[in-house]
Amino acid sequence: MKLDSNNHSVFSLHYHLILCIKYRRRVMTDDISEYAKGVFVRIGENYHVALIEWNHDGDHVHVQFKAHPNTELSKFINAYKSASSRLIKKDFPAVTKNLWKEYFWTQSYCMITAGGAPLEVLKAYIENQGKEAKTR
Repeated sequence: MKLDSNNHSVFSLHYHLILCIKYRRRVMTDDISEYAKGVFVRIGENYHVALIEWNHDGDHVHVQFKAHPNTELSKFINAYKSASSRLIKKDFPAVTKNLWKEYFWTQSYCMITAGGAPLEVLKAYIENQGKEAKTR
């Protein structure tokens, strides 16, 4: 496993993010998805967020990304949702016919940590720390 690093730490922080379109409207086309993906990459640079994988369905997107430990993920996600909503509605005005009010994304989102060992393996590893030294 390749680890990332900065001046003071070594880390591997991977996340799975799911963003839904307001009212679960099925307005996410391939073109809008690619556009939203580009906005994610551009905004992510300012927050030390790197896109790994992106895919979409008609009413939501799935994003796998990695970040630095000092990244304020909630601020990044809010900045992304705000900017992408504004830009998508500006450059794809047809989507506004399917949405009520000014929102593109729902207010909520789902974010799950990902990568590394399964939780059971990690738990067993931590539980067994120091046991070998005690038996000597």
